[in-house]
Amino acid sequence: MRFAFKTSPQNTGWADMLAVWQVADDIELFESGWTFDHFYPIFSDPTGPCLEGWVTLTALAQATKRLRLGTLVSGIHYRHPALLANMAATLDIVSNGRLEIGIGAGWNEEESGAYGMELGTVKQRSDRFEEACEVLVGLLTQETTTFQGEYYQLTDARNEPKPVQRPHPPIVIGGSGEKRTLRTAARFAQHWNFVGGTPEEFARKRDVLHQHCADIGRDPKEIMLSSHVRLGTDLDYAKVADEAAALGEQGLDLAIVYLPPPHTPDVLEPLAEALAKLG
Repeated sequence: MRFAFKTSPQNTGWADMLAVWQVADDIELFESGWTFDHFYPIFSDPTGPCLEGWVTLTALAQATKRLRLGTLVSGIHYRHPALLANMAATLDIVSNGRLEIGIGAGWNEEESGAYGMELGTVKQRSDRFEEACEVLVGLLTQETTTFQGEYYQLTDARNEPKPVQRPHPPIVIGGSGEKRTLRTAARFAQHWNFVGGTPEEFARKRDVLHQHCADIGRDPKEIMLSSHVRLGTDLDYAKVADEAAALGEQGLDLAIVYLPPPHTPDVLEPLAEALAKLG
């Protein structure tokens, strides 16, 4: 099992986030760093501060040299997939091939409604998401892409230059919907992210994903499995390590530790020490 960290760009300051990433870049145990992609703080006061995810990620890419990086995850309805493909290709280039493209069908009704971004029904979100994945892969890999769907229409569309990573940066799909999201992950993802929960729930969702892979003839070993593990404000590092170990017993590949705001690099060394004991 490998390890990563996540700093939500909410209820914190840029200088504090930057400090965490720069220190983590020198701690070999952390293979990647992640942000989220929301415009309002989530699960807290929605009127609080929240930095935009992709601009923040681009700045962090320039401030680090080693860490892989991505958003967990970008609601696909926030940006047209053609725009997202151009953003992803550019960020993969400026980060020297360190980007992971985290995407999901979207869920936040509050910010979507406030901005007039149509979220739609669960079925509409899933249909749109599946179309968007096809568009994204096409633009990142093909010279031109033509696509005629219900939500997106492209005609001989180009996206140049192509990203550093080939055929494209890994696509990370977040979500646990068993009928649609996990089926879409089986088709398009190189990495599936479980939002977090018990080892038993993770194992059940993993099995559903693997069945979808079997249905389409894909080797499930091609998809890395990750989960959030939360570090609370009590900074109980041993608890985080225990939770990661329990998920690891169920086949987790990457434990992503969600750091509590306000962010400080002081948590990184003791966290790394606790996780390193897992071997």
